Amino acid sequence: MTSEATEPVSLKLTVNGDPCALEVEARRSLADVLRRDLGLTGTRVGCETGVCGSCTVLLDDEPVRACTVLAVQADGQRVETVESLAEDDGRLGPLQQAFKDHFALQCGFCTPGFLMLGTALLRREPRPCRDRIRACVSANLCRCTGYSPVVDAIEAVGR
Repeated sequence: MTSEATEPVSLKLTVNGDPCALEVEARRSLADVLRRDLGLTGTRVGCETGVCGSCTVLLDDEPVRACTVLAVQADGQRVETVESLAEDDGRLGPLQQAFKDHFALQCGFCTPGFLMLGTALLRREPRPCRDRIRACVSANLCRCTGYSPVVDAIEAVGR
């Protein structure tokens, strides 16, 4: 391996509305940079292969698996994590509150991924039907909720 592989790369992106300038190794994932360098631990890492969806963030408004995106691929882009969904005063945002109200949290490990998928869907389709919601959240694995409470919560916000 050459020394170039570990040379830091300059990275500029906007994370949850705040501009960030970082020096990172080119091989590091976006999830790793968010969690370790920026302290945004709401982005969970479960499988590190893009299968589980717990690491889903929005990259320029599109859901992506942060464990499979290199941080350098996000250079110049906007990243939104689950931390961006709370109100400015710290209260839960509408979708977060709906998850609480509809018992869609369970163990909570997969919740950030569901919240980000739901956010992206509701921005594209403010009133999605249950079938569209089901199709959207099927990209995320969950062992606890059975998905119905997640669908109910997203549907409630869309009303």
